[in-house]
Amino acid sequence: MSKVIYWIVRKLFSIKENKSREIGRPKKVLVVRQHNQLGDLLAGVSLLRAIKETFPKCSITLIVSPSNYHGVIKNKFIDRLFTFDKKKIFSPVYLKSFFILLREEYDLAIVPVTVSISFTSNLIARFSNCKIRIGANSLDGKPNKSAFLFDRRVDIDWRKYPDSNVAERSLDVVRPFGITTSTFSTEISFDEKDISYAEKFISELKLSPEEYLIGFHVGAGKIPNRWSLKKYIQLMEMLKENFPLKFYLTGSSADKEEIDYIKANSKIEFGLFINRKIPEVAALVSLSDLFISNDTGIMHVAGSTKTPQVSLFGPTNPFNWAPVGDNKKFIRKSELIDDITVEEVFDMCTSLLKKKEKEEHAA
Repeated sequence: MSKVIYWIVRKLFSIKENKSREIGRPKKVLVVRQHNQLGDLLAGVSLLRAIKETFPKCSITLIVSPSNYHGVIKNKFIDRLFTFDKKKIFSPVYLKSFFILLREEYDLAIVPVTVSISFTSNLIARFSNCKIRIGANSLDGKPNKSAFLFDRRVDIDWRKYPDSNVAERSLDVVRPFGITTSTFSTEISFDEKDISYAEKFISELKLSPEEYLIGFHVGAGKIPNRWSLKKYIQLMEMLKENFPLKFYLTGSSADKEEIDYIKANSKIEFGLFINRKIPEVAALVSLSDLFISNDTGIMHVAGSTKTPQVSLFGPTNPFNWAPVGDNKKFIRKSELIDDITVEEVFDMCTSLLKKKEKEEHAA
């Protein structure tokens, strides 16, 4: 963003800072997260939970983007969802609906920070008809150039706690105002229709009562986050040799090359759950015995369930991004994800499956 534009925006829309941490009991809350990818948004659902737990009677309007809204379309913490699409901003009909949304009377607007500061999100919060606007004053010692768009400004610094999870970090912008939670797992709400669709898929796999159901996600948006497909095939073969089970792969059209490779180079049969809605994927994972994936968006979808999970990491810090919860495990050896061996993943999968079997026998 050019200095000229910042200067103009500051002159026209600057707000005087209010250092008070009292915000009352807001009834209508606007949260702007159009700047986050799917995984970032899902990892930060803890903030939405914290708002609802702190102010149970409030309603939350969440502004998202075309790339991340899929993960929250049925989220139980959200009362209304609006997709901010920059490609439609010059459409009179779309612009009018966006303007009407922003001009409603809100008690509180919040712009969370997960990875970086977004000028666009900050500006959207400023344009809203809101009594109080909360946003970052700085991030890791670097000033937020658009902090003047908020009246309540918070300095966020994660350098002291480099291994803190994003689910906790997402709350740093609101903790000074008494908004918090003790539950940091993500949340993807699904309904009976989603469960029915997942059950239909499982029935087509002809899963017997003694067999485990294991899901894999072998793709990832970032190439360094992709574990070797040959190793995935070897892992499947080792699991098949040692346990009675059925496999399935999740993915989208973007994962076609990886899925085709697995199909062409593996003799093991597996189902394909491709191009499905996020709540449907979450429903299927919730009915599974184990889910294994690379560090990618679907990892967070699986992380929203209670299903045992193994996440494979390379360049990303898993302490920041791995799903939070019981039976949520990760493996990282180095910056290179392929330094992870098949045996290491197999051993962890074995441990989780045996633990699940013991728990079921004890129940």
